[in-house]
Amino acid sequence: MIDEIQTVWIRYNLTERTIEHLQIFTIALLLAITIGVATGLFLYRRRRYSPPVFSTLNAVQTFPDIALLILLIPLAGIGTVPTIIACVLYSILPIARNTYTGLISVGPELLEVGRAMGLVERDILMKIRFPLAFPMIAGGIRIAIVFTMGIVTLGGIFGAGGLGAPLQTGINLMRPDIIFVAGIWVGLLAVILDGIAGGIEAELKRRFGSW
Repeated sequence: MIDEIQTVWIRYNLTERTIEHLQIFTIALLLAITIGVATGLFLYRRRRYSPPVFSTLNAVQTFPDIALLILLIPLAGIGTVPTIIACVLYSILPIARNTYTGLISVGPELLEVGRAMGLVERDILMKIRFPLAFPMIAGGIRIAIVFTMGIVTLGGIFGAGGLGAPLQTGINLMRPDIIFVAGIWVGLLAVILDGIAGGIEAELKRRFGSW
């Protein structure tokens, strides 16, 4: 069994594929975090826009991920770019929603203490609202990690590379051994990354509380 796994691993360059997979994953997740947090902050400042924006983001998530990738082909071609775009589109919602909710959920008594200390609204935002929102933002990022890992894997079917490529090879060649090794490894990576994110979220909750 171990020899078979090693043979598949070496023959189909799973080490290189893993590095490629994590590179795409990291780029997509960082973009999603940046855009998601910025969107949540914008909606906190312009709350009247939150219903239509969140409705639009919810509508995006009603598309099956494979359908979204297909729709992106005429605009972005095949490969890494449409895969990253799809990851970001799917991941903005949980990050933006949790950022927005975290910022508006701070207790009024804490805000009053800040104002009594002479803090202006910008200082209150950066020194009170954001730190107390960190656990909820981390929860949104944790959801985004799951979305991103799945879509990056699926993107291998559309030429993005990563661990989706050997999975596609296994399907095309009807090779259960390739599918098993690559599939199990993708699942383990997802569990590891989710565990890391869960640990960070728990630590933030311990330090800042859960809102």
